[in-house]
Amino acid sequence: MSWGDAAAADDEPLRIEVVRGDPTDEELAALIAVVSEEYASQEATATASDLPTRSAWHLSARNLRVPLRRDLGWGRYGG
Repeated sequence: MSWGDAAAADDEPLRIEVVRGDPTDEELAALIAVVSEEYASQEATATASDLPTRSAWHLSARNLRVPLRRDLGWGRYGG
């Protein structure tokens, strides 16, 4: 499940899997409280820029050359 899926599935219960040790109910409750509070504070301060970003391609691409002026001729003295 990705973070986007987790946000959409708020009605699903929280699932924690303990892979090592034997935590007490109080320790699990403290862990859930700390992680939930940190997530809520980060979510509240997270902002995204409204300005469109320039892609790496756009930044590295060279500008197009100005068209040649055909009315000047081929040489210094052409015309």
